[in-house]
Amino acid sequence: MKFSLFAHMERISSEDNQKQLYDEFIELCKIADEGGMHAIWTGEHHGMNFTIAPNPLLSLVDVARHTKTVRLGTGTVIAPFWHPIRLAGEAAMADIITEGRLDLGIARGAYQFEYDRMMPGLDAWGAGQRLRELIPAVKALWKGDYAHKGEFFQFPKTTSAPLPLQENGPPIWVAARDPNSHEFAVANGCNVQVAPLWKGEEEVQHLIDTFNDACAKNPQVPRPKIMLLMHSYVAEDAADAKQAAKEFNRFYNYFGAWFMNKREITQGLIKPLSEEEIAAHPFYTPEAMERDLVIGTPDQVIERLRHYEAQGYDEYSFWIDSSQSFERKKASLLRFINEVMPAFQKEGADAELSAVH
Repeated sequence: MKFSLFAHMERISSEDNQKQLYDEFIELCKIADEGGMHAIWTGEHHGMNFTIAPNPLLSLVDVARHTKTVRLGTGTVIAPFWHPIRLAGEAAMADIITEGRLDLGIARGAYQFEYDRMMPGLDAWGAGQRLRELIPAVKALWKGDYAHKGEFFQFPKTTSAPLPLQENGPPIWVAARDPNSHEFAVANGCNVQVAPLWKGEEEVQHLIDTFNDACAKNPQVPRPKIMLLMHSYVAEDAADAKQAAKEFNRFYNYFGAWFMNKREITQGLIKPLSEEEIAAHPFYTPEAMERDLVIGTPDQVIERLRHYEAQGYDEYSFWIDSSQSFERKKASLLRFINEVMPAFQKEGADAELSAVH
């Protein structure tokens, strides 16, 4: 199983300096690269100072200047906000600038807040339909001389300008939850990203089962990869883990409030949640965070990840966004690189040696 870093600039308070957040984001990416992680993922969001990421391709082009070998993934671009010709060309340009290190993750989007501002009247169903039309068109544009007449896009014969550096274009990943999304991704030769939200291990198993079912329904397609994305914290000790659970609980309360799209927003920030509101949430609690997310000492994290590897996940993405300080995020990431990843690297080397003999 490969390991990657998933990071945005995350901001709850107006006191958090945006330039400093970006500098910290770059520092985390450099640590991931120097520590031998497989990839860095960052996404797209608009008008939300909670998750600052207006253009992941722009961010990744800059990350490429600060890193050497790590792959650079959009996690994810929001399909309904892109025209196929624009996405094909801009992704191809990013692939050239990053010297063929780009992976292109695509999602329908999650926040009604963004739909209301970027494409008023759009809902999750319409966004999903646009994703299903966008991806085949982007792939065809990379091959060239492609004309399109669809429900949402129409254009005469066009070739992506430029063409991507990687043969057949950057690998495409689809953020999937329901069976239809998994089946669409697999049938179209795309890898799959999954992110359990609030049902813990039950959901982790359900998502890999759904992916396996989609693969079984498309035996003619080579099995794609599946990536598990989860909020993670490698703790120094049990007390440190409980502190992280409290911090993630605060983050998830804000995430839930943004998702509900009912709270007052000023200067791109949600009206602050009181401690009483956080404590009263019906299912977000520190105890639930510690149970359902990957929070624990290195040995505990290794045990959880071995289970996910055995389930069939090809990549585990360390989602670092939280309401933690940069120092705590950095310390956790370093423990992951120095104390968790080596356990899997040793196992992989032992397996290769066994195969040789």
